Amino acid sequence: MYQPNDIWEAVKGLFTSPFEWTIVFETLFFCVVVYLVLKTLWENNAQRFLPVYLLLLGVIGVLLLFSKHFGVTEFYVTFLIMSFFFLFLFNTELKRGIWNLGKRTPKTASSIATAHSTEVAVRADEYITSIIKAVQNLSKNDVGALIVLSHGNLPKDIIDSGVTLNAKISSQLIEGIFIPKAPLHDGAMIIYGDTIQAAGCFLPLPQKDLPKEYGTRHRAGIGVTEIADVAAIIVSEETGIVSVVKHGEISRYVDSEALKRFLKEYYWKEFNAEGKK
Repeated sequence: MYQPNDIWEAVKGLFTSPFEWTIVFETLFFCVVVYLVLKTLWENNAQRFLPVYLLLLGVIGVLLLFSKHFGVTEFYVTFLIMSFFFLFLFNTELKRGIWNLGKRTPKTASSIATAHSTEVAVRADEYITSIIKAVQNLSKNDVGALIVLSHGNLPKDIIDSGVTLNAKISSQLIEGIFIPKAPLHDGAMIIYGDTIQAAGCFLPLPQKDLPKEYGTRHRAGIGVTEIADVAAIIVSEETGIVSVVKHGEISRYVDSEALKRFLKEYYWKEFNAEGKK
């Protein structure tokens, strides 16, 4: 272990040694990667991971200062593996953001932002209206339904457990899928942005104890929001009651206005990378 005098001498050496551009580049690279990770976590509603990342960063920093067996090379290797792990959790969002950077036209940034925001808002309103209409009709007729609002971050085995549709959102299609005795009505529908990605999907059930009145749909809706940053809309087959779920927490007796706010929050986040924010 390094002694305090060794650390002090190393710090003094940073200011007394001949200037090296490599130190500047290393520092800039370090700051850019940390900023990118923090920004990605913040924008994707994963703030709970922020202290974890910063704590791990502090731990390897302490190891660099006090351990003779943990040098600069080990620090950067550990730092990069740790950072890329957190970024990999949101690889879809990063790819979408990078892809959209290449879609800019020679127009001014302000005109692009205004036009794009208007276009995104109109599109989102269309999807929200279609989903609400379908949910209301299903609720009125006591038809059970489970709709998962994804950000492209669901495990592949969940998507593959159903039938891939990649269809445009429409109230008629949503209602048709959940008609009793229809081939896909028992599973979950996955909506990803402007697309019904899949239907008839099987979701993981939660491990915690839940009230007995929660059926399989409610349990599955809670379970999937515990393992992924997604939201869910549930229509009870027995009562027609509409519920919504986020982060494993369920809200019941949701009316059309509350459902609209819930969907607006989802689409604001989903289209954030396209200029809505």
